Amino acid sequence: MHAKSVVNAPAKRKRLRTEIWKNREIYLLILPAVAWYIVMCYFPMGGLSLAFKSYKGKLGIWASPWTGMKNFTSVFASPTFSKAFWMTIWINVVEVVVCFPAPIVLALMLNELRMNRYKKTLQTIFTFPNFLSWIIVSSIIKNLLSVDGALNGFLATLGLEPVSILGEKKLFRPLIYISGIWKSAGWSSIIYLATISGIDQSQYEAAEIDGASRWQRLIFITLPSLLPTISIMFILEIGGMMSGHFDRIYNLQNDIVASEAETLALYIYRITFERKPDYGFSTAVSMFCSVINATLMIAANMVSKKLGGGGLIGDVNNGH
Repeated sequence: MHAKSVVNAPAKRKRLRTEIWKNREIYLLILPAVAWYIVMCYFPMGGLSLAFKSYKGKLGIWASPWTGMKNFTSVFASPTFSKAFWMTIWINVVEVVVCFPAPIVLALMLNELRMNRYKKTLQTIFTFPNFLSWIIVSSIIKNLLSVDGALNGFLATLGLEPVSILGEKKLFRPLIYISGIWKSAGWSSIIYLATISGIDQSQYEAAEIDGASRWQRLIFITLPSLLPTISIMFILEIGGMMSGHFDRIYNLQNDIVASEAETLALYIYRITFERKPDYGFSTAVSMFCSVINATLMIAANMVSKKLGGGGLIGDVNNGH
């Protein structure tokens, strides 16, 4: 079998070259995207070697001396890193539990509307915040909720005492979750609405003839049809747990609530740009986050497949 495969190898390569030449226009179209990924995503990965080096500006990345696992030893011995790590885990676990179902629920609610014009208007309203940067969103929130903001101005007209929502540590995390839902739920719901629109309508017609209520049709037809999409989105969400939400937290935080928002993404930013830079240390933290993200994504993929929801990695490998 081995000898036969060796003999067939030149023939396979020839067929591959023939197919590439036959579809050369398509390959030319994707060439800029491939070149972009190589230059912007793969070449910079060489900088990960800084995690195992002591960076010297005069020597550059490649000539800086190797230090082995010294940077990782310093990372794991740092109490600040440990606090940021567990803060990241806690914030993102709650994020998955609270925020991840929001676009699914929104999509199901929009799908149940029968007034198309009203439905499209709501979709536009819910989708619009996604196109605002977190700088703009945080400015809106601060203008509304600050001590001299619109909310306290309204309370003053009623003769009530002002409230300091942005300066209250217990309220900062709920503010993160609520603002995240407001900004992204409408946009994410489009994916689920697209999946719902592809469901065979004969299933609903048959269920209606059999006497199924709208709630029963939603539970037994719509949700099972959404499960593969939910599984993929869940895997992607889990795969970015350790490095996400930097823009949101960075722009909404202030000195009073900073201790409630020191995630790893913010921690990497601070040790790189706000303190004496130690690029080897910060690169080690970043690499650690990437390894954890990859591990979580693989684990979420395996769990999803075990539960029958399909997977992302396995489906790609199987060509589905």
